[in-house]
Amino acid sequence: MRTAFVRHAVLTATAVSLSLLATACGSGSGDSGKKDDAKAGPQQSAPAAAAAKGKSAAELAPLLVAQADLPEHKVEADAAAKAAAGANATADKAECNPLVQLQTLVPVGKPAGTATIAATEKQKKPSEGASLDDKLDALKGGLAVTRTSVGLASYDGKGAEEAFGALKTASTACAAGYTVTQDAEKTRIEKVAPSAAVTGGDEALAYNTVMDLKDGAKATMQFVVVRKGSTLATFYAMNLTGAAAQPKAVVEAQVKKLG
Repeated sequence: MRTAFVRHAVLTATAVSLSLLATACGSGSGDSGKKDDAKAGPQQSAPAAAAAKGKSAAELAPLLVAQADLPEHKVEADAAAKAAAGANATADKAECNPLVQLQTLVPVGKPAGTATIAATEKQKKPSEGASLDDKLDALKGGLAVTRTSVGLASYDGKGAEEAFGALKTASTACAAGYTVTQDAEKTRIEKVAPSAAVTGGDEALAYNTVMDLKDGAKATMQFVVVRKGSTLATFYAMNLTGAAAQPKAVVEAQVKKLG
């Protein structure tokens, strides 16, 4: 029987995939995403001694990637992030808790403001008059899409550096894996390993985790963390096929938007 922690990951990916599958077999329609013409304006000069102030949720929202930034993805509100509110998952090793927080979409540290969005790869729709087999192939292809939860968190003072540091330390300290407890159920993360290096922002981190699904199957999930000043951008990519690819296009678009 799958645990609450596993079900959270699987249901998140499933919900988006089903949405895409319905789109793949439906009639064509234009993207409804709004054009994001709001750019982070130049910050007014402040005394050098002034402590950094984190951005509010309202200030972070226009800095999130939008549909116009990712034409090959479906960009929409991240229902999984809302569902994660109040998540009580913890690791058996205290140093691994930052990794659990990121995977359950709970901000690390104490941000002044947060904002989230989800980006899912689009699948090609079957052509007009496609055969039933072609439509079935499109449905199967929809299960192989990678879905990425994107989060922005802004902190006062050195909060962003501290949150990044906690995640970086955990990604190496927890290499041998850890056990997550959520709703009195346990899930094993078998290992944490470095992923392809990511550049951008002031500092960046990329790693992946392998989760034991308790039915003989494994799931590999990709994580990227980029700090730009007092803002932390986090990326959590999953795939129903069990092996998510690093969401390079999403990361690049979001980092570019942060300036």
